[in-house]
Amino acid sequence: MVHIATVKTKPYGDQKPGTSGLRKRVAVFQSNAHYTENFIQSILATVPPTERQEATLVVGGDGRFYMKDAIQLIVRIAAANGLFSFKSFTALALLCAPVEVMDNAAFPDGKSSSHWLVYVFSEGAGVETCSVHARFHAQTAPWFPMNKQTESLIVSFESKVRDHNQRNVIGRLVIGQNGILSTPAVSCIIRKIKAIGGIILTASHNPGGPNGDFGIKFNIANGGPAPEGITDKIFQISKKIEEYAICPDLQVDLSTIGKQQFDLENKFKPFTVEIVDSVEAYANMLRNIFDFNALKELLSGKNHLKIRIDAMHGVVGPYVKKILCEELGAPANSAVNCTPLEDFGGHHPDPNLTYAADLVQTMKTGEYDFGAAFDGDGDRNMILGKHGFFVNPSDSVAVIAANIFSIPYFQQTGVRGFARSMPTSGALDRVAHATKIALYETPTGWKFFGNLMDANKLSLCGEESFGTGSDHIREKDGLWAVLAWLSILATRKQSVEDIMKDHWQKYGRNFFTRYDYEEVDADAANKMMKDLETVMFDRSFVGKQLSCGDKVYTVEKADNFEYNDPVDGSVSRNQGLRLIFSDGSRIIFRLSGTGSAGATVRLYIDSYEKDAQKIHEDPQVMLAPLISIALKLSQLHERTGRTGPTVIT
Repeated sequence: MVHIATVKTKPYGDQKPGTSGLRKRVAVFQSNAHYTENFIQSILATVPPTERQEATLVVGGDGRFYMKDAIQLIVRIAAANGLFSFKSFTALALLCAPVEVMDNAAFPDGKSSSHWLVYVFSEGAGVETCSVHARFHAQTAPWFPMNKQTESLIVSFESKVRDHNQRNVIGRLVIGQNGILSTPAVSCIIRKIKAIGGIILTASHNPGGPNGDFGIKFNIANGGPAPEGITDKIFQISKKIEEYAICPDLQVDLSTIGKQQFDLENKFKPFTVEIVDSVEAYANMLRNIFDFNALKELLSGKNHLKIRIDAMHGVVGPYVKKILCEELGAPANSAVNCTPLEDFGGHHPDPNLTYAADLVQTMKTGEYDFGAAFDGDGDRNMILGKHGFFVNPSDSVAVIAANIFSIPYFQQTGVRGFARSMPTSGALDRVAHATKIALYETPTGWKFFGNLMDANKLSLCGEESFGTGSDHIREKDGLWAVLAWLSILATRKQSVEDIMKDHWQKYGRNFFTRYDYEEVDADAANKMMKDLETVMFDRSFVGKQLSCGDKVYTVEKADNFEYNDPVDGSVSRNQGLRLIFSDGSRIIFRLSGTGSAGATVRLYIDSYEKDAQKIHEDPQVMLAPLISIALKLSQLHERTGRTGPTVIT
């Protein structure tokens, strides 16, 4: 019998989840008493009571340092937040009696009743209603006095009782073997088994190890990131939390596939933990999306494509080995760095030209036809062609859109719409316009795409931050994007570079670059953005001409991007400062919420060119005047103390 304890705690004021959950240095989670436990309890408290009955929660992560410790804490806290019971009632025999509800009080699910039956067992046993709507925790007992004359329970749902009732049923956890589940796989499993949500242990593309970053992210029942309404609720609970429930002695074997059941004190039913194969459910989903026979011929046939895949010691390694190598026949040595490591081998698991430099150099030798890299949790990807030809993420989603029927899934479902995040280049817009398919421009954050998908308005979407995906799940999906590109190569029978150049010939080219300034002083970054906004919002700014050398740009619009969600009518403000010029060129400034320390300033430049003589030029050369204007206008280097960006995309 597993013991349940209630632990007193004090709230922290910094547990506000960002776009991708709560991210901090590992030391913050480890050295602050009850820090992790507080946040886990706050997540569980947001699940509506009516959804918790026999609820299933999916748990997994990218293998980084502290993940396994955090998973054990989730198991212990989820188990303790199980079936409610009374300890303080004594009943020598079974009592069946009506419940009298005082003051027309509302039950936790918002319903009222005066005739529910309650079964009271012997001392220490639980109380279970004949309805699934109410199960109560032992600590609520003092607010439920026994009326001996009427042999009934008089129930008054005061606010304190309702607070206690936030602890309700999490009946089962589904966890990846050894804790390993990619973010796309978590989304897939949530949707497949109809779980109430999932907790993902990742800091995505941020460094790992004892001195690195850690993160906890909550995904909801549609498989996507929790929307702002829920993350705000988590934050509010975390600021007031006084205690949490935990089974301190419960320990789960994460290495063995199968079910483990635990009998908990004062509970009617055992608590179940199911360890599942990390890859199989996700792989089966991909088999139903792509033509695996055509891909196998491409990767292992007589004239097979030579590929180089770098998993960067993140979570995707086992997926690459199982799907690309074992099932689709790519040689085993096609995939490197496929063992998930707690510190990602001492590297930064971010698939870009800076942090995936080893792959870039290998591709430049000309030995391989196609290359790809993934981030720590498997939702981001970088695509390279022979000789290191780089496919900008904004172009990547546009090429997939233009060749979307190379993927069997879309032959079956049709195409409902395209979408991109606001900072992403307008390359996708050109395809949408040519194909007469609806296009949506959203703030950064996959949850905005998920809303459109749930409303059947969206099929394909992408972000310039190396994220691409479709409505098969509610997360961006790195391996899906790679299989999408391989499907196009199998259909077109051209190289990556030729496909890209043909695309520019047909649609024109959006030259695009992003400058990242990581871990700058947060106060300095915020002051810079505030002062820049003041300059941009001056009435005389629109119509102003900004120049660099012989290039002159006229300001047509200056704003802070605001998004009105066409599905639920919600409004998201202050999503990035935009300068839009009369020729359609854009300069965008944003503070990113994906870092764990300081602030990350992102500068985006996007400019369209349809002159066939210019579309093959170097983006840094073509965009140099706009970059110079942006740096001068913002005084970014002077205000942050930097001499240049940390990363250039």
